Amino acid sequence: MRKEQHPKGWNEIKTNDSWAIFKIMGEFVNGFEKMSAIGPCVSIFGSARTKPEDKYYELTVKVAEEVSKSGYGIITGGGPGIMEAGNKGAYNAKGTSVGLNIDLPFEQHNNPFIDPNKSLDFDYFFVRKVMFVKYSQGFIVLPGGFGTLDELFEAITLIQTHKIGQFPIILVGTEFWGGLLDWIKTTLLDFGNISEKDLDLIHMVDKPEEVVAIIDNFYRGYSLSPNF
Repeated sequence: MRKEQHPKGWNEIKTNDSWAIFKIMGEFVNGFEKMSAIGPCVSIFGSARTKPEDKYYELTVKVAEEVSKSGYGIITGGGPGIMEAGNKGAYNAKGTSVGLNIDLPFEQHNNPFIDPNKSLDFDYFFVRKVMFVKYSQGFIVLPGGFGTLDELFEAITLIQTHKIGQFPIILVGTEFWGGLLDWIKTTLLDFGNISEKDLDLIHMVDKPEEVVAIIDNFYRGYSLSPNF
């Protein structure tokens, strides 16, 4: 019988894959241990490319300030742009400021507004996303790119399929999100790919006080505790 041939390095690749499991486990353990003590938090998402002079940077700072004053900590991806603005707003309001940083080429580095004991570094996107979902009482989504859309739609999918409990998902910026929401309301719904009740999972606003009102109304009567 002919012995099966494999490309050079095949066994080495399989061994490396196996050992990667331990690195993944380490990221989960470290994340769970640090995030389990943060208290009620809301995650803010948006582009790393947004500059401090951009109106959405300033809007994010104000949103994070108001949310922090309402008693919620702020979790971001820990980098520049909208993430920095979210942490800056929490810092300004003397609230909890968490950064879940990911090692990326070109655009990712820790911003200076994260609490020193609440800055975590990840190599794996999927581990980082688990932390966002598991320890957040809401998602606030500012204008962003593919990464922002990925995080937004994963949260919607998990809630829609009852894999996690429902929490507020708030899109901030009608001029940016309006076209996408119209497409969801027409094309997706008209093709029968979502149910009409799925539209209730998403809110769209423009003002910081509207963000706070949606979160407060959702949790009115709840005794909030860390989400674990």
